[in-house]
Amino acid sequence: MEQTIEQKLKALYELQTIHTKIDKIRQVRGELPMEVSDLEDEVAGLETRIQKIKSELDDLEDSIVTRKNLIKEAQANIKKYEVQLNEVKNNREYEAISKEIEIQGLDIQVSEKKIKEYGFEITTKTQIYEKAVADLEGRQHDLDAKKAELDTITGETQKDELELTAEAEKAKANIEERLLTAYTRLRSNAKNGLAVVTISRDSCSGCFNQIPPQRQSDIRQRKKIIVCEHCGRILVDEQMALEAEPA
Repeated sequence: MEQTIEQKLKALYELQTIHTKIDKIRQVRGELPMEVSDLEDEVAGLETRIQKIKSELDDLEDSIVTRKNLIKEAQANIKKYEVQLNEVKNNREYEAISKEIEIQGLDIQVSEKKIKEYGFEITTKTQIYEKAVADLEGRQHDLDAKKAELDTITGETQKDELELTAEAEKAKANIEERLLTAYTRLRSNAKNGLAVVTISRDSCSGCFNQIPPQRQSDIRQRKKIIVCEHCGRILVDEQMALEAEPA
């Protein structure tokens, strides 16, 4: 059977009332879900950074070991060449071996220089690493606290929210698709989520603009769906709000 305009308005107002209760529950959680998500991203970023620095420190340590081995190898070569130097037969051999000793000595100097550079880099990166670890501990502590807070609030409100969501789905079944689409659009565009509002002190309780007396009279008659001329919200009379309150 075709619904009357009054029945349509009551169905819309009932759905709005349920959605307003859901909105209030979600407001209690406030920005917590977003804060938790941001902290999770920050913690993940710090963990990645720490792993990267750790890998770079390991590479530097390996480079120092490699350079130390090169120094040992060069020192062994020098000793070998020094022995050969005592056995040379002519100046040409002497100069060739002396040149090799000089090259090995230069290789040692380069390796020693590199070891110092790596050492300085390790010191710098270690400080960065330690700060990142401290930052991670702080952010992880913040994350754990925010998660605990969110879990507590969610635990307290989840049952009510699920029940209200189920109620909202049942209420939607009583509203024709065209009106439900308009309601959903109005609700998504309104900052406070209000698509259906009452007259309050001769004004729209959504945008607080005055409603002319004749328009108020039309709204109270419940003969047609009337929207606010200023904000576009669906208007119902104050009595409907009283009728919707549980006994």
